[in-house]
Amino acid sequence: MWTAGAGATAEVQEPGGKIRSRSTRHIPVVGVVTEDEEAQGAFKTMDLNRVINLLEETDKDDLEEKQLKSVKKLMQCYQNGLPLRDLAQIFKILNLCAEKIENQPHFIESACNILKLCGLPFLKKKVSDEITYAEDTANSIALLGELMKIPNSELRIQICKCIVDFYHAEPPKKHITGYQQASSSYKIKMAEVGGLAKTMVQSLTLLENQLVEKLWVLKALQHLSTSEVNCTLMMKAQAASGICAHLNDPDPSGQLLFRSSEILWNLLEKSPKEEIIQQLSNLECLLALKEVFKNLFMRGFSHYDHQLRNDILVITTIIAQNPGAPMIECGFTRDLILFATFNEVKSQNPLVKGLKLSNSYEDFELKKLLFNIIVILCKDLPTIQLLIDGKVILALFTYLKKPEKHKIIEWSAAQYEELQLHAIVTLSSVAPLLTEEYMLCQGNARVLAFLEWCESEGVFKNTISKANDKEEAIVLEIQSDILLILSGLCEHHIPRKEIFGTEGVDIILRVMKTDPTKLQTGLGYNVLLFSTLDSIWCCILGCYPSEDYFLEKEGIFLLLDLLALNQKKFCNLILGIMVEFCDNPKTAAHVNAWRGKKDQTAASLLIKLWRKEEKELGVKRDKHGMIIDTKKPLFTSFQEEQKIMPLPANCPTLAVMDVAENIRAKIYAVLGKLDFENLPGLSAEDFVTLCIIHRYLDFKIGEIWNEICEEIKLEKLRPVNTDKKILEVITTASENIGKMVASLQSEMIESQANQDVQNEQKVYTKIQATHKQRELANKSWENFLARTSNTKTLKKAKRLQEKAIESSRYGEHPPNAIFHRTDIKGLNTTVPSGRVVTVESTPARLLGGPLADTDIALKKLPIRGGALQKVKAVKTVNESKKSVPT
Repeated sequence: MWTAGAGATAEVQEPGGKIRSRSTRHIPVVGVVTEDEEAQGAFKTMDLNRVINLLEETDKDDLEEKQLKSVKKLMQCYQNGLPLRDLAQIFKILNLCAEKIENQPHFIESACNILKLCGLPFLKKKVSDEITYAEDTANSIALLGELMKIPNSELRIQICKCIVDFYHAEPPKKHITGYQQASSSYKIKMAEVGGLAKTMVQSLTLLENQLVEKLWVLKALQHLSTSEVNCTLMMKAQAASGICAHLNDPDPSGQLLFRSSEILWNLLEKSPKEEIIQQLSNLECLLALKEVFKNLFMRGFSHYDHQLRNDILVITTIIAQNPGAPMIECGFTRDLILFATFNEVKSQNPLVKGLKLSNSYEDFELKKLLFNIIVILCKDLPTIQLLIDGKVILALFTYLKKPEKHKIIEWSAAQYEELQLHAIVTLSSVAPLLTEEYMLCQGNARVLAFLEWCESEGVFKNTISKANDKEEAIVLEIQSDILLILSGLCEHHIPRKEIFGTEGVDIILRVMKTDPTKLQTGLGYNVLLFSTLDSIWCCILGCYPSEDYFLEKEGIFLLLDLLALNQKKFCNLILGIMVEFCDNPKTAAHVNAWRGKKDQTAASLLIKLWRKEEKELGVKRDKHGMIIDTKKPLFTSFQEEQKIMPLPANCPTLAVMDVAENIRAKIYAVLGKLDFENLPGLSAEDFVTLCIIHRYLDFKIGEIWNEICEEIKLEKLRPVNTDKKILEVITTASENIGKMVASLQSEMIESQANQDVQNEQKVYTKIQATHKQRELANKSWENFLARTSNTKTLKKAKRLQEKAIESSRYGEHPPNAIFHRTDIKGLNTTVPSGRVVTVESTPARLLGGPLADTDIALKKLPIRGGALQKVKAVKTVNESKKSVPT
């Protein structure tokens, strides 16, 4: 049995061709086994260091034969797989064999046979072997890329086959005792770590005129490019430009184009897209893409050709997104425009002579891709002239019309409808750039006629009724666009506003009644509402019949409802509309009549918005909302931070810009139109704030004069005495207004405090009266309980009652006077009683005893509404129907 010394060393070649020495373990030796063990798949004895030393020798005469024999023995030993711990030495042997090929051709077979072994599973003895030997394995696999430099076709092809086998792992032919197969993805991971993809890309430059070898390298790269790590390595090796530039190389098999396009797809998907686009954005690559696409477009007939054609067009579309790509310079843009329009606009260009698209799925996708690339190409302004020459506008308008029933159309109804949508999208991008051509084609008339046809077929209703979230967003966008178009048409044009009329107002009101919760869905309701508010401004305001109809239909109420949602993005626009509407004398009544949640009034809402705005702006106010700085009562925190600087007369100052940048001026204008008087539903806090709003214009004028004074000081100017006195008077007057408002606010707060005290006292008085009444009721109840539960107390109460009755009578009776008793003789009750007690539930047969000898027994009480009445006679009836006197 052969063994290796403990001090043995091995050389391992790293990626890049460098070889480094490293101390090794004891060389694994597989002992001699019996035939039974061999049948189970055990390794035979092999000293790998001895084979390496033998291959490195050069002096002996019969050396080549011994070397080949030792390699052959190695093949037999490892025919079922390569142990990870032996991998570094086996690849060292492979490298030595490959180096001998140029001078000793017999070693080609040995090298190829070892490469075939690399396609077998890697074996591990321990679970940790994959980690322990990771570096050795990565360096070994990286050696495959370095061996591509050896100018031997058979060796290169076998290397590529070995790499492809990494992705098609097969189980070991026999189970090796004491070993198990490494994970299926282990080779792929180690190839990534070793940088194999980069060296394989670099090897393409060695194979310019060797088609078979090039196809095998592309096949290997196609497999390697399924990994993001490998794609990044390939990108660094300029794989995209190198592969794309040779797309049009001669290849009867067609594999070169297929595999190259697949690699480009993977690079675009799995590596930094911008970098790949940059690599492809050169004249050489675009010329190659152009020629390939033209050949496939004009001469491709199979399903495979059409798919490949569309893939090339998608790659081109991605490249066209780069403004720096020379699409026009290489002539690709002109050809793409021709291919996009030849079906609709007849052309004598030989490229499209006799060509016709079918309604197959691939041709349908091609048409959509051509529309899409026109949208991208038109972003480059030099393309505009090519679009004019290609009559793109006219071609697109062929889809904006009612389908002709008797005309043969290349597309199915569903395909034609989808192409119409793509044509409309393309037209929306191209038309603004080609306005003259658009008008020559009577674009507006064609679009309106198309919309009229859509409406007559119920297209919009069907779309809205069946819309899901995505389609609903599209519908909302269409509605928004329509309203914006109407706004553009009606703005500053009274006759068009009159045409907009009541029907248009009804549309706007319907949109304004949208459920407020939908504004948060993100489906486009916010944009639709903005368009609606813009339509109110442009299509209604200024046309008095429309304004009156809007008011009549409670439009102001809807505006205030939207304002009450307290969404800052809408407040400015709504308040602007409110200011304009308040010029109509009928508006004030509607504003004052509005009520929000908790019976909130419009004035209260506006004042609340003012306070919120000032809080966000950082205006100084005390806890009651009073003015703190009477010199600068409206100053925001931004104005405090900014220093006043001398500006030209045509530049607005901070005080002037503040008017436009927040909603305070608009709130002042609306409340000013409501006259600041008799505003309903205001609290004391609201009145305190209203004092400031009322003087907003005075305060703002004072701010501007203060800025003028400061600028004069900064510019070191000395006004004449008259002007100086006037400035001092104005400044003092402005400050006095602030003091006056602050004083008025203090009076209001003090008055409210006194009123609160009075109201509190009234509440306390009411509470005291309630408690006293409750005490009297409790005392009365206690007396009642005492009379009913204690005979002595009852008798005492009776005596007191009789005494009170006697004391209330006259002392002497007139002669011949008739005396009527007020009590009932023989009555046994514990409370004072009248002469009549009605017990409806007691039958007549049960009556008797104490009341039988009284006059009450002679009376009949009728059971009906109204007062008790005495009847003249007693009528005998069935006992069950008798009224019971008691």
